[in-house]
Amino acid sequence: MPHQAQARKQRERARPGWREQGEGHQLPCSVMEVEARITEAGTSLTTAERRVAEVVLGRPELVAFGTVAELAEAAQAGAATVVRLAAKLDFDGFTALQAAVQNELSNQLRPAAVRIREARGGVAVQRHLQRELDNVQTTLLSVSEAEIGAAVEHLSDLARTVLVLTGDASTGVSQQFVGDLLALRPGVELLTGNQVAVSRRLSQIRAGDVVVSIDLRRYDRWVIETTREAKRRGAWVLALSDSALSPLAGMAHVSMVLSAGGISPFDSHVGTLALLNVLIAGVADELREGATDRLDRAEAAWSAASHLVDR
Repeated sequence: MPHQAQARKQRERARPGWREQGEGHQLPCSVMEVEARITEAGTSLTTAERRVAEVVLGRPELVAFGTVAELAEAAQAGAATVVRLAAKLDFDGFTALQAAVQNELSNQLRPAAVRIREARGGVAVQRHLQRELDNVQTTLLSVSEAEIGAAVEHLSDLARTVLVLTGDASTGVSQQFVGDLLALRPGVELLTGNQVAVSRRLSQIRAGDVVVSIDLRRYDRWVIETTREAKRRGAWVLALSDSALSPLAGMAHVSMVLSAGGISPFDSHVGTLALLNVLIAGVADELREGATDRLDRAEAAWSAASHLVDR
């Protein structure tokens, strides 16, 4: 719609790094802006357009260096669908969409390419280093200060209970997140168990409580359904998933996208852990006085019982 396009241009003009080249010529936006436009388009996308959008988000190198036909084939859609998606995202054709993705890839890969040349160790270590650097950088650069601020504000509100839901693959990093958050504030739970236990806990949720849902595709159905029910009951939802078009992202008040590519057959959770560490650091800063007292009391208890060995 015209007023939406005008509002988007106003946001772009206010965003750091936005530049114009003469009348009517705008430099390419970043792939993060592409992601924002896809998220904004949301439910207006057809099924075929959503498949193309998933490829744009998941395989940006194909968009950057491929053709309309190659993108259409990867998404099992027609070339006309690719062109329609570009138009819906307010790009002047596929070429403009491609330029935006190329611009971001060049910005992201250059620092990693420099660092990889400095790596010690064998080829396997260097390949993993490259992949994990990309995961962390892509994950952290995809979130805005406003999104981080909103998440930290809700996670720091002691009047709200925080429930963390996680798919099976993300259980480890989620447990670490819950443990760190509990060290800073009370009222944090990792919601697990059978459907009876989950339903019982959901029945006690209060409007305004915070639900953090963490999962990667293929998504655990219970996480999706529990998140949906928690939102219906008035919970504020933060979703961490691997796509702006994931079912969790679609129901979240704030959605953050994780990069989880790995060299092994399994997803990497390094980017997820890095993002969770950012949130923990924000909460620690927000709750500094109370969190310091809480940590001091825990440290005193450990020392009195000689639970920990320094050497």
